Amino acid sequence: MKHIRNFCIIAHIDHGKSTLADRLLDYTGTVTEREKKEQLLDSMDLERERGITIKSHAIQMEYTYKGEHYVLNLIDTPGHVDFSYEVSRSIAACEGALLIVDAAQSIQAQTISNLYLALENDLEIIPVLNKVDLPSANPEEVTDDIVDLLGCKPEDVIHASGKTGFGVDNILAAIIEKVPAPKGNPDEPLQALIFDSVYNPFRGVETYFRVLNGTIKKGQNIKFIATGKTYFADEIGTLKLKQFPRQEIKAGDVGYVITGIKEAKEVKVGDTLTDAKNPTTNVIEGFEDVKPMVFAGIYPVDTEDYEELRNSMEKLQLNDASLVFTPESSAALGFGFRCGFLGMLHMEIIQERLEREFDMTVITTVPNVSYHAFTRKHPEVPVIVNNPTDLPDPSGLDRVEEPYIKATIITKADFVGNVMSLCIEKRGMITNQTYLTTERVEMTFDMPLAEIVFDFYDRLKTVSKGYASFDYHPIGMKTSKLVRVDILLNSQPVDALSALIHADNAHNIGKKMCEKLKELIPRQQFDIPIQAAIGAKIISRETIKALRKDVTAKCYGGDISRKRKLLEKQKKGKKRMRQVGNVEIPQQAFMAVLKLND
Repeated sequence: MKHIRNFCIIAHIDHGKSTLADRLLDYTGTVTEREKKEQLLDSMDLERERGITIKSHAIQMEYTYKGEHYVLNLIDTPGHVDFSYEVSRSIAACEGALLIVDAAQSIQAQTISNLYLALENDLEIIPVLNKVDLPSANPEEVTDDIVDLLGCKPEDVIHASGKTGFGVDNILAAIIEKVPAPKGNPDEPLQALIFDSVYNPFRGVETYFRVLNGTIKKGQNIKFIATGKTYFADEIGTLKLKQFPRQEIKAGDVGYVITGIKEAKEVKVGDTLTDAKNPTTNVIEGFEDVKPMVFAGIYPVDTEDYEELRNSMEKLQLNDASLVFTPESSAALGFGFRCGFLGMLHMEIIQERLEREFDMTVITTVPNVSYHAFTRKHPEVPVIVNNPTDLPDPSGLDRVEEPYIKATIITKADFVGNVMSLCIEKRGMITNQTYLTTERVEMTFDMPLAEIVFDFYDRLKTVSKGYASFDYHPIGMKTSKLVRVDILLNSQPVDALSALIHADNAHNIGKKMCEKLKELIPRQQFDIPIQAAIGAKIISRETIKALRKDVTAKCYGGDISRKRKLLEKQKKGKKRMRQVGNVEIPQQAFMAVLKLND
């Protein structure tokens, strides 16, 4: 065990984690020339196209240092705030972390939040200054920033470049010397932490685990403590670029097990794996449940695909434990699911993955957050409102509370005014402002989560010319004056477009939604009124004019009354059509409501 090191890589998005992981794999000879490619661990097409890491990836490397042979288990983690749950799972399986900071961009918001996550778990932190070969790099100044943040010595910061491979040998040496070897007793009953799982259509669920105590052998009967079910370990092994089957995996090591589980629900990430005959008595603690931030409905385009969508979601949940869903139905869209996501990017990625990996075309409704409504009858017991249609009748409503977050924004000094006015527009309250250096400012705001759900992140990047970094964590619920805005199409409410909005912004947003829908809904044979309403009060209206045939074309010249008679006849037909007419809403109309400021 003293020759095993388990570590993960944490950093802000786009600071070069995956590239540096590629260099570590090259240097230790884990990949051959033939297998080499950029972002080697990012196996999903989506990750490679967008250049972001969505899933954490585990891989084992072997390295000889000062004549001794070491096994290094690396977990490469995502950097985006929406995937912080992946990071927390990876950290739980490690003893050390490489904290990577870009020499050109310096410390950003996620760098700090991921660092705190690692420190809470008592990980050994190794600071690495990446991209020192860039012409815009500023290594001396950024090293000082890292020293201030971590309280380490300047010589502890390793200078490296993921592109050229400079400094990789120093990183490996630091990992072996500084990261503690895993503690554990191979003779105790088996106790392993499940930190990830994937669905393989041929072999069932593959479970990734880290052994804390005891050993796991091929052919052993193992038990999952959370579900209480026992299975036969068909195959166990270690994770290199491909899976390497082994006979046994001892305490301190990371591996995978295939038990032929077909049901996605039976594996829970964060569960403890133990021996069926001689189970461990202590369950692994401290694994937090995911708290979804944003809720949206996902519906199949064809209602017959409902069961297929359920299966796809369960398989996706295996691979992404932060996805939460419950069944719901909508008058406009039929049966579907109410899903909880960690943020807007997470929602977009889930939708893309459903389309690519499972061939499911889905309709996503307007995302919202979870509110607490209190009625006058029961002023102490909250009604949880995940969907605007669940809001109790306004006449019996006492108050509505909405979730608030503490947002940390780090930006250049030039953009402080822009960022501040954006946050105030989004009902934010500034609570703190500190200058990290003369050029960089850290600002803290208390803001309603609902305001950052839509376009906040995009607009923040726009007003700061891409320089601001953003991170947030929930701070609880506060009372707000909220109203439900309903959209009526041809006098029929479309429940999928309803939204809970702060009373001050309701008129403005209702008007914009009507204008946007007018552009997107195709013209029909009859007039379609689009209305925004709060309760029974209509606050805005737009009309999509009917497509009309020129019925007067055959009347050239002659009496006007003939033309009028034909037009009146057409008008009656249109009116009758409107009474029975149905309006189809295109998919982009649901999504366009999110981009009201474009």
